[in-house]
Amino acid sequence: MKCPYCKENSDKVIDSRSSEAGRVIRRRRQCLSCKRRFTTYEKVGESFKLSVIKKDNSRVPYDRERVISGLQKACYKRPVSAEQIQQIADKIEEDIFKHSDREVDSKFIGESAMRHLRSMDKVAYIRFASVYRHFDDAGDLLDEVTQAIAQPDDASQPKLF
Repeated sequence: MKCPYCKENSDKVIDSRSSEAGRVIRRRRQCLSCKRRFTTYEKVGESFKLSVIKKDNSRVPYDRERVISGLQKACYKRPVSAEQIQQIADKIEEDIFKHSDREVDSKFIGESAMRHLRSMDKVAYIRFASVYRHFDDAGDLLDEVTQAIAQPDDASQPKLF
């Protein structure tokens, strides 16, 4: 593994952790040359592709970057770091792989994203929900904001099928 700071190819692994589903391994590394630390993420390779079933019943390949892009838009100018966005994406993928083998509804992905955003940042959650749920008018948005304010984070977990 090349050090992102000094570009040397010698490091040691300090800590390794796997996600609940065991699909992503997080490793803390230390460069033996410059002594700086960095984190790498390793994904378990899949022998198949996951398909997303869209609202119109068409199927498209699952794209993690698309999920991250939606999360980044919701978290724009919010106190949510890029690492936290990656963690949410990891949690969404864990939810997907616990629920599905080869296909997953886009609705499941959106609900999972909203659940994880709601526990991290309610403003980002409202932004995401406003696009995902296609509110018809300001009253629908106001209802969602009122619910987000009224419910504590642990009770706000929507049921995922």
